[in-house]
Amino acid sequence: MPPLSTVFASATIDPAALALGLAAAVLYGVGLMRARRAGVRWPLWRVLCFYVLGLVPYLVLACGFAGAYGSSLRWAFTLKVSLMFFVIPLLAGLGRPLGLAQAALADSGRARLNRIMASRPVKILGNSYVAPIVGLILFGTFLTPLFQAYRADPFASGALSIMAPIIGLILALPLTEADSFERSSAFIVLEFVYVFIELLADAIPGIFLRLSPTVLDGATSWAAGAPSWFPSPLRDQQLAGDLLWFIAEAVDIPVIILMFVRFSHSDRREARSFDELSDEEMDALAEEHLRRRQG
Repeated sequence: MPPLSTVFASATIDPAALALGLAAAVLYGVGLMRARRAGVRWPLWRVLCFYVLGLVPYLVLACGFAGAYGSSLRWAFTLKVSLMFFVIPLLAGLGRPLGLAQAALADSGRARLNRIMASRPVKILGNSYVAPIVGLILFGTFLTPLFQAYRADPFASGALSIMAPIIGLILALPLTEADSFERSSAFIVLEFVYVFIELLADAIPGIFLRLSPTVLDGATSWAAGAPSWFPSPLRDQQLAGDLLWFIAEAVDIPVIILMFVRFSHSDRREARSFDELSDEEMDALAEEHLRRRQG
């Protein structure tokens, strides 16, 4: 393992990550100012979640040790991409960037945003059934020579630095911004069942990386001048598998907690909507239900 001095002193410049981080910081800040002018005071803890728990760790991953050695070490690259995909979006999502945008935009801008969020691609990615499939496809490529291509090609690495957190955030929005994604309690119960399938699916790439007796991406040796603390290529792959396996499984715990919170809010909302119905409306609803059962 690397010396602590190397971990803390290592740095690099990831132009793609810096561009995304700067754009996100500016847009969120503009949203805060516009929301304040509209009479909406955004909670400080949400602002801190977005900047301190979301953007700062993202830039540390991209430009710190994991970014500096990710082009060589499988485990450093895996640490960077897996945290960007699984963890950073959940933490940044607690700042509710979508809710802030809706509060900050004028009516026309809010209508455009709602159309985008109602589009088929966003609906598909925002579906909990899709999340494990996307993760499985992305990290399944780590079992192929593409893993080496990701690390060796700065453009591919930069693209992942942008795509991983953005796709991860879209997947996390139904959990962190449940008010913008209304789901029935029955639908959320089905998602609960599916999330336990996700517990297994997320672990598959990490398990294969950890247990494979051969180097899967074909890079079986280090370039000349590699530091003495570098593990063997096979051990490097095993460490990458350990990290991916652990992160993918550990992140499911807060996901399940957020789903419980979402279910509680949905159940209260549905109960409140039934309480507001008159006796005549309840009778009509019961008759419609019976007609559907009989039909």
